[in-house]
Amino acid sequence: MQEQTPIFEKKNVVVTGGAGFLGSHLCERLLREANVICIDDLSHSNLQNIEHLLQYPDFEFIKYDITQPIDLNDFPELDKFKVKFQGVQEIYHLACPTSPKNFEQLKLHSLAANSSAMLATLDLAVKSNARYIFASSSVVYGMPTEQHITFSEEDEGIVQHLSPRGCYDEGKRFAETCVSTYRQVYGIDAKIARIFTAYGPRMPLRDGLLIPDFIMNALAGEPITVYGDSELSQSLCYVDDVIDGLLRLMHTGEQTWVVNIGSDQMMRMVDVAQMIIMMTQSRSSVVFEKPLVFLTKKGVPDLTRAKDVLQWIPLVRLEDGLRKTIDYTIANKEMIY
Repeated sequence: MQEQTPIFEKKNVVVTGGAGFLGSHLCERLLREANVICIDDLSHSNLQNIEHLLQYPDFEFIKYDITQPIDLNDFPELDKFKVKFQGVQEIYHLACPTSPKNFEQLKLHSLAANSSAMLATLDLAVKSNARYIFASSSVVYGMPTEQHITFSEEDEGIVQHLSPRGCYDEGKRFAETCVSTYRQVYGIDAKIARIFTAYGPRMPLRDGLLIPDFIMNALAGEPITVYGDSELSQSLCYVDDVIDGLLRLMHTGEQTWVVNIGSDQMMRMVDVAQMIIMMTQSRSSVVFEKPLVFLTKKGVPDLTRAKDVLQWIPLVRLEDGLRKTIDYTIANKEMIY
């Protein structure tokens, strides 16, 4: 059991990758209960995602490369959170590029996010006696097969570690090993969230991510490209549900430290595309192309542990999540980054 540092008013929480898609939603949600320190180097995220949070005194953005060792005492802007005395109580490490279209250019970023940044953030957790969550991915399970499409936390996947995707897929596996090793050596309360495909507002547009690209093409009346065949399927979990799962995992006991977070319902991408066409009243058609390197087949999560321990299930219906994502895209489609 970790000793707790006294908290003066609110707990201090660090979110790396806080200006990204998931990170910005997490920062927004955490402001209800904490001082939020958002750390991001903006190399593959956008300040626009957190612009509305900058006005809050309980929120502070630090532009910093988290692959480098970090000492929060070096930032005078954090004096208002009494960091020198209180430290930080929670760390969410979400920083990692996930751009399918720019994957080749971001390989070294992925490698560093899953190695150097792991050590930097875990060292910060040790120094501060902070609880810690690493945002891992379902890719650690490897490719699903017809016989094995549902993955539980005990499953050990096979990943092609020398493939073009190795820096991400094997990187996530090594990152999980970092979490496990720090638990063993330092006894910190560090956890792993294996996140399956998430979607929602603030996903980068025109970045090779399926849902935003589907919506952008539908709004423009252009063909919607499915990178695969008509049977290509994914589970899709709305961002609010993912954030709720992360918060519940952070607050659960130390003995539960690896949990799947995602939807256990498979959706054919062609059906999702048709749903978006209908919802946007578009004249677009669906076309099929060869898969991108970054887009691989994924299974679905066994949510038994999430349901039993976290009391968590995804609640947002696909239609409702898509409507919010479409509304966001309409409002922001001219501001592509």
